[in-house]
Amino acid sequence: MQDAPQENPKKLFVGNLPFSTTEEDVVSMFSDFGTIADAALIMDRMSGRSKGIAFVTFETEDEAKAAIDGLNGHEIDGRAIVVNVARPRVPRTDFGGGRGGDRRGGDNRGGQRRY
Repeated sequence: MQDAPQENPKKLFVGNLPFSTTEEDVVSMFSDFGTIADAALIMDRMSGRSKGIAFVTFETEDEAKAAIDGLNGHEIDGRAIVVNVARPRVPRTDFGGGRGGDRRGGDNRGGQRRY
């Protein structure tokens, strides 16, 4: 059995960003709180547009805590951003295409559709 991934208290999740936010905007906003080791704005593969979330990793836990205290709930373009410690990525085990359920009858009971 694999051990669960460990939380990194220096890595922050940033959510509810305006879609117009750039990676440079994120770095600029967070650099006031300390030295940034890494910053990534998550982009949609299909549209090339921001998904409105980012991950920022600081050099120290204290810097990360200061950024949470200073920016969580801060408004940008009318949107209150969410800043907290990022949860570890959990490996996906579902590769079924996201449809789920019984594919035979459509009613998830395995029988024929009843009209």
